[in-house]
Amino acid sequence: MITVREVTTAQDLDRFVKLPFAIYQGDPNWVSPLLSDLKRTLTPGKNPFWTHAERKLFLAEKDSRPVGRVCATVDANYNGFHKSSIGFFGFFESTDDQETANALIAAACRWCREKGMTMVYGPANPSLNDEAGLLLDGFDSPPLVKMSYNPRYYEKLIQAAGLCKVKDLHAYVVAADRPMPEKYTRVIEMLKAKPGVKVRPIDLKHLKEDLESIKEIYNDAWSDNWDFAPMTSEEIDDMAKQLKPLIVPELCPMVFCKGEPAAMSIALPDYNQVLARLGGRLLPFGWLKFLIYKGKITRGRLWALGVKAKFRHQGFDSLLYYESLVAARKLGYKQGEVSWILEDNLSIIRPILNLGGRLYKTYRVYQQPL
Repeated sequence: MITVREVTTAQDLDRFVKLPFAIYQGDPNWVSPLLSDLKRTLTPGKNPFWTHAERKLFLAEKDSRPVGRVCATVDANYNGFHKSSIGFFGFFESTDDQETANALIAAACRWCREKGMTMVYGPANPSLNDEAGLLLDGFDSPPLVKMSYNPRYYEKLIQAAGLCKVKDLHAYVVAADRPMPEKYTRVIEMLKAKPGVKVRPIDLKHLKEDLESIKEIYNDAWSDNWDFAPMTSEEIDDMAKQLKPLIVPELCPMVFCKGEPAAMSIALPDYNQVLARLGGRLLPFGWLKFLIYKGKITRGRLWALGVKAKFRHQGFDSLLYYESLVAARKLGYKQGEVSWILEDNLSIIRPILNLGGRLYKTYRVYQQPL
């Protein structure tokens, strides 16, 4: 008999974040997040996302043992921008049991309906600005930093629970240790030589100023995207605070045109290669392992890339790909991932294919009318 109950105590939250260790036992490709980071993400008052969103956490239990979990979220900023009434489900985990999955999805949908929502999207952990989508293929390799992962059987559980596709998200892999096409390099060098065009790495010593440029580009470049939800200044500042110790400036180029911020991208070393060795904890010896293994990272992920609308179709997206790939090669990376990208965002996909990239993982966002 499956029972689903709300997470109400610190002990419940601890069981919520630790549940995946039982689900993924023996899976060599699963990477545990830092448990302290996950708790922070889910805690109002610590994560500024919850100043404009609310959530309810649920645990599914069988014989008093946790067998599944889900988070239901309603984001006022997302619905205000899109003039919609859409809730989200995320942080979904379940044993291979349809009754458990059905009960969790039903609990999330019921709570969203009580909040006045008419549709649910997911998975989104906790929003589409974070880890999103259910992995459908590419199970032969671990996820890169800040990308989701799940067992193969989740697709069966989600579909049998009555959800259907709303959008697919793509991840492309690019070899970083191969020479770039000469023609591609020549075109990029000509673009960089244009009067008024300046490309440089993000400046961590003047991060406050560069953050203003990043906010400006973000709000312009992503505003037409299906998944866009405006991030507050507090969210962007908090994200920068969390990422600053992890950023390699050369992997984060910015483009200016006649002094105006025009485009930017953020690539991260694949710290999942380090996290896989930590078991979800930095203490007591996790910091030492982190310092030892961060120098052995062999790949990176291009996490965000945006070009202001007025500067599109000028090659700045290709320029950002080029600069990131050059930096990755200097770091000794063998491989890079560009993700995630909306399946129909062809203007972003074409330059990746021109660099020899190939689609190697697909994630799906599902929907359920309420």
